[in-house]
Amino acid sequence: MTIRLLVVDDDPLVRAGLSFMLGGADDLEIVGEGADGSEVAALVDGLAPDVVLMDIRMPTMDGLTATELLRARQDAPEVLVLTTFHADEQVLRALRAGAAGFVLKDTPPAEIVAAVRRVAAGDPVLSPAVTRQLMTHVADRTPGTRRSAAAERLTSLAEREREVAVAVGRGQSNAEIAATLYMSVPTVKTHVSRILAKLDLNNRVQIALLAHDAGLLDEEEQP
Repeated sequence: MTIRLLVVDDDPLVRAGLSFMLGGADDLEIVGEGADGSEVAALVDGLAPDVVLMDIRMPTMDGLTATELLRARQDAPEVLVLTTFHADEQVLRALRAGAAGFVLKDTPPAEIVAAVRRVAAGDPVLSPAVTRQLMTHVADRTPGTRRSAAAERLTSLAEREREVAVAVGRGQSNAEIAATLYMSVPTVKTHVSRILAKLDLNNRVQIALLAHDAGLLDEEEQP
């Protein structure tokens, strides 16, 4: 399967470099380039990419707004955020909007290719360590309104689903969750799918962020 990739960055040299480096992968096809977030909707409609590699800082419409608008659409392509910062409030907001992860601009090409492949397969590109770093250094104090809203959303979950959501928030894999909660891996997958559907979320990163916002991870860390 060939992965159709759209590259969006306001720097023509960055776009050219990424297209050159990533276009060499046998299973990647660079279907187009964009110079601003305002171009993304039309490009996606015309080119039907599987993944959008999206810069955050662009002059007319930033990649953050473009990601929010794109991920609100049905059958939206996955978004992989491209940034120079690894602990940035805008990165966290992009993840809340449904981006599947982020890569730094100085990431080696082979790692960016691997990240695109993972995103195309439906797997978020964000390690548990990076997730916790973002939440600790960028969102170390969750505003009361956000916490109460997150807690209210989680009331729709059954007890077992809530336990799985907390485990996802701790960065556990399906196999680790299965071992911890004494259930099969297929059952864990079913619970994760139900959580995503009930809460209208896109991926596991959003589950982790919501669990953090609701204070569930703080509860787990208490003795």
